[in-house]
Amino acid sequence: MKLIIAIIQPHRLEAVKQALADVEVFRLTVMDVQGFGRQRGHTEAYRGHEFSVNLLRKVQLMIAVNEEFLEPTIDAIVKRRPHRTERRDRRRQDLRAPLEDCIRIRTGERGGRQYK
Repeated sequence: MKLIIAIIQPHRLEAVKQALADVEVFRLTVMDVQGFGRQRGHTEAYRGHEFSVNLLRKVQLMIAVNEEFLEPTIDAIVKRRPHRTERRDRRRQDLRAPLEDCIRIRTGERGGRQYK
C-alpha cells in the first residue's frame, strides 16, 4: 500500500474529488492547511493599510491506495492541475510514501482493502 499526500488549491477540490471518483477511489481525508510555494504569499490592503500574507490557504489530501490504484490516483490528481509543465511532472514521486500497514478502526481489519 502507498499513502498519497497532495496539497492543492481549495477551489480545485471538487474537480479532484470528481476525478478520483472517475477512477473508483472514494476514500480520502481532506485537511485545511496553510503554506506557500513559489508564490511566497501576497500583499493585501485592509482599511488603508497594506500587510503581507505569507501563508496561503491550501487543502491537503491523504489517500491510502493499493499498488494497482497508485498510478490512476496520481494521474487523477495531476490531470486536474492546470498549466502542468515537465518540471512539475517530475515532482510526482514526492506525492507517494510507503504505507506498511493499515488498520480499519471500526472492524479491526488489517491490510489493504480489496477493490473490485
